[in-house]
Amino acid sequence: MIARDLITEEIPPLKPNEPALKAVSWMDEFKVSHLPVVDGRDFLGIISESDLLDLDSASNSINESRVPLISVFSYAHHHLFEVAKTLSDHNLSVIPVLNSKEQYIGSITISKLMKVIAEMSVVSDTGGIIELALNVNDYSLAEIAQIVESNNAKILGSFITSHPDSTKIQLTFKTNRNDLGAILQTFNRYDYIVTAAYDQGGREEDLKTRYDSFMKFLDL
Repeated sequence: MIARDLITEEIPPLKPNEPALKAVSWMDEFKVSHLPVVDGRDFLGIISESDLLDLDSASNSINESRVPLISVFSYAHHHLFEVAKTLSDHNLSVIPVLNSKEQYIGSITISKLMKVIAEMSVVSDTGGIIELALNVNDYSLAEIAQIVESNNAKILGSFITSHPDSTKIQLTFKTNRNDLGAILQTFNRYDYIVTAAYDQGGREEDLKTRYDSFMKFLDL
């Protein structure tokens, strides 16, 4: 899914000659802390609620108030993950979308993005979640998938968490099975370090033991 598909019709852009007070009112109405400022179809930047609240008077126009504008946006062809990263990197509640001609075509809210992510099968489908601690050189998704599939399950999705200046990574993945017992036993036989497991089988994991194993792994 790309940025164009995520645009919401709920968020109108501001014009530079509109009063700053209107921007504050709209932010309150639409439950966001940022809004795009557009002149015709030309994107001028993003206005921030925190900057508006610092103004001595909100009756002046956005232009007259000289409120700083944030020059951050996504292109229409950017993937959902790129959009999410830009929102996160700049701590935005709204991100404008531009076409290939650098023209404003709409905005994406963080709430719309989270709704779309929540509807993805990797999130919405039932299944168990497993976290593994690995050395980066030992990481093989093919081998991990083979272990999962040998227990009549499939990996619905996965992601890696890494840390700067470290060769350790954490792999989190979701399977299409709620009962993870057999899968976890297989990982243990292959000497994988399972740091956490979440399923709907009602089985209580020994979290203290798994935490100690993970800390021991980090000290290697």
